[in-house]
Amino acid sequence: MLLLRLRRARCCPRTPPPKAGEQSEAPRIPPARREQSPLPSPCSPCSSSPAAAPAQGSQRRGRPPSARHQRAPCPDRAGAAAGGRACGKDRGGAGAGRALPLPGPALRAAVPAMAPPPAALLLPALAALLAAPAAARAPPRSIAVVGAGLGGSAVAYFLQQHFGPQVQLDVYEPAGVGGRLATVTVNKQQYESRGASIHALSLHMLDFVKILGLKHRREVAGKSAIFSGEHFVLEETDWYLLNLFRLWWHYGISFLRLQMWVEEVMEKFMRIYKYQAHGYAFSSLEEMLRSLGGDAFVNMTQRSVAESLLEVGVTQRFVDDVVAAVLRSSYGQSVLVPAFAGAMSLAGAQGSTWAVEGGNKLVCSGLLKLTKANVIPARVTGVSLHSSEGRALYQVHYEGGEGHGSAFYDMVVVTTPLHPSRSNFTFENFEPPIADFPGAFQPSVTSVVHGYLNSSYFGFPDPKLFPFASILTTDTPDLFFNAMDNICPVNISAAFRRKQPQEAAVWRVLSQQPLDKQQLKTLFRSYYSVQVTEWPAYPRYDAAKSLPPIMLHENLFYLSSVEWVASSMEMIAVAAKNVALLAYNRWHQDLDKIDQKDLMHKVKTEL
Repeated sequence: MLLLRLRRARCCPRTPPPKAGEQSEAPRIPPARREQSPLPSPCSPCSSSPAAAPAQGSQRRGRPPSARHQRAPCPDRAGAAAGGRACGKDRGGAGAGRALPLPGPALRAAVPAMAPPPAALLLPALAALLAAPAAARAPPRSIAVVGAGLGGSAVAYFLQQHFGPQVQLDVYEPAGVGGRLATVTVNKQQYESRGASIHALSLHMLDFVKILGLKHRREVAGKSAIFSGEHFVLEETDWYLLNLFRLWWHYGISFLRLQMWVEEVMEKFMRIYKYQAHGYAFSSLEEMLRSLGGDAFVNMTQRSVAESLLEVGVTQRFVDDVVAAVLRSSYGQSVLVPAFAGAMSLAGAQGSTWAVEGGNKLVCSGLLKLTKANVIPARVTGVSLHSSEGRALYQVHYEGGEGHGSAFYDMVVVTTPLHPSRSNFTFENFEPPIADFPGAFQPSVTSVVHGYLNSSYFGFPDPKLFPFASILTTDTPDLFFNAMDNICPVNISAAFRRKQPQEAAVWRVLSQQPLDKQQLKTLFRSYYSVQVTEWPAYPRYDAAKSLPPIMLHENLFYLSSVEWVASSMEMIAVAAKNVALLAYNRWHQDLDKIDQKDLMHKVKTEL
């Protein structure tokens, strides 16, 4: 991109996750299970203690094992050392199990009275008694995850990390695994249709790739430009200093002020990794944002990115040309999106990005394989609440190729949107009822075109002279597309080279409506194929009045609510980790790890 590269923020060391395991083929739900209607009996205590099951950063707070198992010294034992007898009973021999005879008056007079134990011995014993943890609660027997995109696969992985491998994980997904991380096939090669790049500071995604043994895709360089509908308002060159000079010439120091603003937001956002490494979770989006950046972060979800940037000295022209182009490319929306979502999008434009060799969706399938989750090809239609022996039990209703069915779970995590424009999900027997979520989703259309670019439309009659691989657009009413780029396959060999402008190449065109034939002819001289993917991919941020909840019920969680703060792969991964920690801490009543204030001070103290 044209902007300065974002410096890497420092993060805390993290303990490596567990090694990947083998996976058996994911079974389908047998008919007998779908017909099962009685509530299951309470689970029996697990043979392994759940306190030993969680992975790094999620153990319950308590004293070290050495202190936890110490016993207060017995006063009689000190006297036994002087009197030559054991405390309470003989230790072995013929006298084992027999009560010792009481000493006579003479002996009692001869033995001096025993002094009371000193306070130095009583205080540690009392502290150990008060700090002794209660009996560990058995982990949940089964957990349902609705959706097998990045959120569903990541939360399944994190839940197994914390609760242990003995928990049954059922993941419901009517379509393919990966969700928005989808690919299309052109000439027997796979191309990313959406979710194409990952930010360099996405620590959870970096961990996933390392755990699964995946590789980073080789980067193929290409220049970018911003198109206004009539001409290019900004063009990238091969010379870094020349790019800086052009930015300064057109916009003054606005690009530096933008970079400083984004860096400040990202530096505070990176605190979430320290919090999660120490096992802290948040029950609402407001609490999470407040712990990262105070009330200023919460306010950033209610004011526009344009307003925030103008306040720090960025010019209106820079906002209209550059910021608008980035937001149209990422969210398909204007500069009226909330400031926090805008900052996340601009960070991706400034910093270096990467992708997974073979396709980003391999992260989803790899995590589900690693957890040995049971992927059920069915669409969940609703959840109803029941109870068994005083605990909540959730009945998940679904429909698949074999008809309707249902199953009972101790815990449910919903990772698909619940807003009416995206879902007809129903909740039954909840008191108070779970209300509908306000808001709407922005239409997004991806057209993958294999053809010859019409460079004349962009002011280059000779296609050989067209230098750009990525074209962003300003917010101009006559423009019918948001962005387009010359994309590379998900598997890039060492000998791969990007197609020349005069050659037939694969272009990805982002728009709000499907392109008609006339619009395709405007962009391409001719083409071999067009593959269109249409979906409401992102929330319409200007329609959001409040943030959705994370907790819908005691053990019913809504992961996708985080998209109303910002929508990106790493935000989804952060939300997945938070839901897993929240579920684990609530299950074991470790409330000190939920919604704690002044977390930076607490984390520094623990370090």
